[in-house]
Amino acid sequence: MVDEPGESSTSPQMIGDEGDADEGAGVDSLPPCGDFEMRIAADGTWFYRGSPIERQRLVRLFSTVLRREDDGQYWLVTPVERGRIEVEDAPFVAVELSVKGDGPERVLAFRTNLDDWVEAGPEAPLRFEHEPESGEPRPYVLVRAGLEARLLRNVYYHLVELAEPQQIEGRERLGVWSKGRFFPMDSPGR
Repeated sequence: MVDEPGESSTSPQMIGDEGDADEGAGVDSLPPCGDFEMRIAADGTWFYRGSPIERQRLVRLFSTVLRREDDGQYWLVTPVERGRIEVEDAPFVAVELSVKGDGPERVLAFRTNLDDWVEAGPEAPLRFEHEPESGEPRPYVLVRAGLEARLLRNVYYHLVELAEPQQIEGRERLGVWSKGRFFPMDSPGR
């Protein structure tokens, strides 16, 4: 795939026209190439053979062919090949929050580390996990089919400033609205 970190060459298969692939074919129908020796660190840095990929355009290209299977494994999938990669937490990081409106009409938009914007809502839900021992939140937003961005701490704190109580199933929950949907931020057991 990549000759050396930082070099601009990629295999011709990586830059193929995605429209050439059989739309009905799944990841399993492509020949597996094994592990691509790529890793996405928890901070959103992409690595190839242990070295960070410095070229943002190359990382953006790879991100367009990134897929997550039902079993939780991540793959780079081109029209002619597929290879497994390691993702430490989430493949993207939400680095900025834009807020428009108030209450149920509010729209929360998140910018990822690859400069993509996603608006939280029914098609792109916010999800809040909590560390079992510490209760510390781990917030995520769905970017696209099975691929999430973890919210950086400063983005999460901005979200906390917008939190408001809402009655859910007879219990007051703290959360945020976006595109008509309420997203509880607190742990359901708390």
